[in-house]
Amino acid sequence: MKIYDIIIVGGGAAGFFTAINAAENNPALKILILERGKDVLSKVRISGGGRCNVTHAEFIPKELTKKYPRGEKELLGPFHTFMTGDTISWFEERGIRLKTEEDGRMFPVTDSSATIINCFLSQCRKLHIEIQKGHSLRKLKKQDDTWFLETSAGEFTTQKVMLATGSNPKIWQMLQNFGHSIIDAVPSLFTFNIKDKRIEGLAGIASEAEVKVFGTGLESSDPLLITHWGMSGPAILKLSAWGARELHDFNYNFEITVNWIPGESFQSIIEILKKIKVDSAKQQVNTRPQFDLPRRLWQNIVEASTINASGKWADLHKLQLQALAKQLCEAKFQVKGKSTFKEEFVTAGGIDLKEVDFKTFESKLHKNLFFAGEILNIDAITGGFNFQNAWTGGYLAAKAMS
Repeated sequence: MKIYDIIIVGGGAAGFFTAINAAENNPALKILILERGKDVLSKVRISGGGRCNVTHAEFIPKELTKKYPRGEKELLGPFHTFMTGDTISWFEERGIRLKTEEDGRMFPVTDSSATIINCFLSQCRKLHIEIQKGHSLRKLKKQDDTWFLETSAGEFTTQKVMLATGSNPKIWQMLQNFGHSIIDAVPSLFTFNIKDKRIEGLAGIASEAEVKVFGTGLESSDPLLITHWGMSGPAILKLSAWGARELHDFNYNFEITVNWIPGESFQSIIEILKKIKVDSAKQQVNTRPQFDLPRRLWQNIVEASTINASGKWADLHKLQLQALAKQLCEAKFQVKGKSTFKEEFVTAGGIDLKEVDFKTFESKLHKNLFFAGEILNIDAITGGFNFQNAWTGGYLAAKAMS
């Protein structure tokens, strides 16, 4: 049976970040990372389309917490200790510069997740952190001040253990046996499956939009992306994150209302259309998009308003103007199902946050048992926020463990 000072179960972002920081704090520690699969950092590799969205350029702790549907209150204190600026400095000190894109997402200047992975692996070699793959945790028990771990490929003992296993039902069940409460996991960050003639053939088109989920208080005003299977983009992904549980309860069958002209109401659009009718009387309705809408989207909206393709503005009667206004600001779409956002599967659920000390990310029920990452009931909208949670939790846990 091998003996270690710290064992981290989970070879992902949170696990590696914890191990590296703990070893740097105390080089004498004997640290082991156990990964159940054949590869480590696999989620880092695919994140951000293979570029790794390391964090987000939000530097005010209170504002940063607002990106977390679950964890907003608990992360405020940790973010005052370690957040975006600290993440940027951490990577820069190890030779990796980050760049900020227009939407605030931050990536390595190489635009490659391999840069982050190679950094972690080289730091582990430098700090003599041991990594073992193919170890699925089967048993975890504690006797006095020692933790005993049995995996599919060996047995280990350690003084301190961290679980950074992400959304793993078997680990959650194990923790329930230790007295921890687990909030059932449901998908978060997903796109809406919609089959509707109004968006057929428009895959790849994006437009600002206000989206509301009928029968709930869920709404979002952000860019909306039309896809082959329905709708995505920030407007939809925010709704999927904040409404993870409600939409799960609907069995992902619900209605949304889309306003393609954010900030405008039905009545205000009617008035604008009346003016266009006068000013552009001789022009065909579908040839010149209005409200800065993409041409093909405008044409589909016009068609859905029962306006003839060759119809002129002067020919539109009252009911047609009303139909057009309705399609512009109160378009209803039926959602039937969801799709995972790219390859990034995120869940809402995990260890009840009331049972975690967020100064150290240690269990309140068991001394020297720590957590980081998505094993906790913390998740965020897309944009680098889930990684920032991993870095912050890993840093504070490492400080406490070392």
